[in-house]
Amino acid sequence: MAAAQGRTSDGADGKDAADGTSVPIPFRQAVDALRTARLRPEIEVDETRPPQRLAPHAYAVEAAVVEGEDDLADGRLVLLHDPAGHDAWQGTFRLVTLVRAELEPEMAADPLLPEVCWSWLTGALDARGLAYGEASGTVTRAGSHYFGGLSERLPATQIEIRASWTPREGRGGVPDTAGHLAAWCDLLCQIAGLPPATGADAGSAVVTLPQRRDPR
Repeated sequence: MAAAQGRTSDGADGKDAADGTSVPIPFRQAVDALRTARLRPEIEVDETRPPQRLAPHAYAVEAAVVEGEDDLADGRLVLLHDPAGHDAWQGTFRLVTLVRAELEPEMAADPLLPEVCWSWLTGALDARGLAYGEASGTVTRAGSHYFGGLSERLPATQIEIRASWTPREGRGGVPDTAGHLAAWCDLLCQIAGLPPATGADAGSAVVTLPQRRDPR
């Protein structure tokens, strides 16, 4: 069974970063945990280019919830690391995410939808007993109406969650990145409308996703 795959901006696969500096051991261990995480079979994960200037070290994956030939939700998760620490993070690691999905009309009409979606993120982290802090972000709801040659399409509503949080560091200064990835995938599945995973499905492997569009 396959494991999650991603891409680093700094040579975490080897001994040194692209600029010749040494890659910190806590970052390598955090990335290794992400790469070996075992996730739900509905989640397809692939590598994506991480941001270059947000932190000295970065690793990124993109994922989609797939049912048949349909992508029900997709997103990107980026792990940032600054060994010197960051005042805004209150730590040396930071997770940054973008999640998006198209919603059913009944859900799209709910005036409390932004609050509900934000609670899905924090609830996914809390449900797995993960320690985190400094969570912040936005929830955006956008409607599309079609005209002219597209007028036969029904109106559609998209939801987008942009968020970041600081995973608390454990032994050796390494956070439980595998747990945070699993919680993030729980969020993807929930926003896609899938029921919670139970039993063996909760620990199934990831299927490698072919090269996809880059979530923006």
